[in-house]
Amino acid sequence: MSGPEPQAAAPTIGYDDFLAVDVRVGTVLQVEAFPQARKPAFKLTIDFGHPIGVKRSSAQITSHYSPESLVGRQVAAVVNFPPRQIGPFMSDVLTLGFPDTAGEVVLVGPSLPVPNGGRLF
Repeated sequence: MSGPEPQAAAPTIGYDDFLAVDVRVGTVLQVEAFPQARKPAFKLTIDFGHPIGVKRSSAQITSHYSPESLVGRQVAAVVNFPPRQIGPFMSDVLTLGFPDTAGEVVLVGPSLPVPNGGRLF
């Protein structure tokens, strides 16, 4: 397989550093086009359950996913970064993925259904 060059591992961190990053699972409720984005993207509305609730995210995932394929799908996201302004859109969470051989995003999510709001460990 060819594709983007792999990056070296990040510096070693302590377990407490890992615990500081709050990665949760949520279910995509709604997907909207985001024509104002610099690169093709969708605006996602994701339900993380109680107590986090519903959050929004911009995701450059249009190569592998259609809006119809995303609604109802569970995804992983970092929920404790500060909100980030992306053009006219405020993104509340960072939806997680890995690059494929062409550098396009493949989403991270559980292989079986889990309760919304579950924390990665």
